[in-house]
Amino acid sequence: MKRSLYYRWLFFLCGLVVMALGFTLTIKGNKLGIGPWDVLHVGLYMNFGLTIGTWAIVAGLVIIALTAVLTRRIPQVGTFLNMVLVGVFIDIFNFIIPDIETMLGQIIVFALGIILAGVGIGFYVAPKIGAGPRDSLMLFVVEKTGLSISVVRAGIEVAVAFAGWLLGGPVGIGTIAVALTTGRIVQFTLPWFEKTLKKIIGKKNDMPPVLKI
Repeated sequence: MKRSLYYRWLFFLCGLVVMALGFTLTIKGNKLGIGPWDVLHVGLYMNFGLTIGTWAIVAGLVIIALTAVLTRRIPQVGTFLNMVLVGVFIDIFNFIIPDIETMLGQIIVFALGIILAGVGIGFYVAPKIGAGPRDSLMLFVVEKTGLSISVVRAGIEVAVAFAGWLLGGPVGIGTIAVALTTGRIVQFTLPWFEKTLKKIIGKKNDMPPVLKI
């Protein structure tokens, strides 16, 4: 049991770091537009101050409350940790990583950011310690509608990007790329990390069943 918990928490925390790095890289490639949720966070930052990471936390808290009402379940501790840590990591990475000036550099970091975000989501969701606020909402809709992760995620992110655009957040071709591709990446990375974690733990009963997508 201790071995199981150790590796599940390791996957969870490492996944959050990778995901936050991915989000930050897409923000650094903002000449192409940024990810849908970050369009909202940046729009809120532009209108009301604070930091992008802080608005990620505030938005996460609102989504947690909404999802709790819809599911009638108290969120797992990992969901709250995700809400706080991802916002903190985004601010840290945003401070450490320099701004990219060239268009080629922007394209490279943006593409890398999309990949890392998709990998990070699969990484941290796999141990089922608690999906983050946005991914909890996504998984709830997937469960209720029977649609694929890629379709549901794209639909949610298009709606969020529109709301962020109304607030003045930067929308571009990159925003569309994030909305259409991140879910597809997660559709592959999530089951892969689930199976990998089960192999590492070595006990079939130590993990919940693999999510069907």
